[in-house]
Amino acid sequence: MSTIVFFHAHPDDEALSTAGTMALLSESGDRVILVVATRGEEGEPVPGVLKEGELLEERRTEELIKSANLLGVARVEFLNYRDSGMIDSPTTSNPECFWQANVEEASLRLSDLLQEETVDLLVIYDPNGGYGHPDHIQVHRVGTCWADHIGLENIRWTTLNRDAIKKTIELAMETTPDEGLAGIGDDLKERRQRVEEESFGSAESEITHAINVSDFIEKKRAAISAHRSQIDKDSFFLQIPNEQFVTVFGTEWFINPKEARKENEPFKCDLFN
Repeated sequence: MSTIVFFHAHPDDEALSTAGTMALLSESGDRVILVVATRGEEGEPVPGVLKEGELLEERRTEELIKSANLLGVARVEFLNYRDSGMIDSPTTSNPECFWQANVEEASLRLSDLLQEETVDLLVIYDPNGGYGHPDHIQVHRVGTCWADHIGLENIRWTTLNRDAIKKTIELAMETTPDEGLAGIGDDLKERRQRVEEESFGSAESEITHAINVSDFIEKKRAAISAHRSQIDKDSFFLQIPNEQFVTVFGTEWFINPKEARKENEPFKCDLFN
């Protein structure tokens, strides 16, 4: 049995980017640990979701626990920094936010949480945090610092396959009648524009691992659904047909920063190889 730490920035990140791989590893008998840097205080709640007097961070914590249970996660921990918000937000100046944290100090917090664990593999974001979110970038920095500190060689970066997403969005917009998009057409157009930015995800040529999680797609969809304070039931993530959902979310992409993939070499399908 191996122990794998998935280090994420906010509740719901685990569901959207690595839920299938977490479920796959858990079902295979591995020990999956989820560490989350913040409780997502700066998220924008779906209107009407929060009860009177309910704090967003409390709801998001509950949602994370529900998601983790669905995925078979053995242990959930928080670093308990404050959500930094987006890069152009004044909240990134809050001295309590993760973006302002000293990287060495934050890595020591991570060490304290995991000191009794024998970690075989660490999963963090790519250097740009997938799409430039400051807390995601900070997860990369802190996770890398911690791995260096304990001498952990086995690291994978979770990333977005920019080329595959472009193809999927274009196909959806070409083959689905406007009325069939059920209000997600504008969402698709916005996503296409964002993906076209070079700072979004990674080029396919940079990716080393493609993990097929189609057997766990219902668990992934349920984990995404658990985060109802952030993901409306009418959102793109939950409204696309099952076949398209598998196309979009049925593969999770990773980079081994220590070993580049050769041209025309197939993706590796085992996170440990």
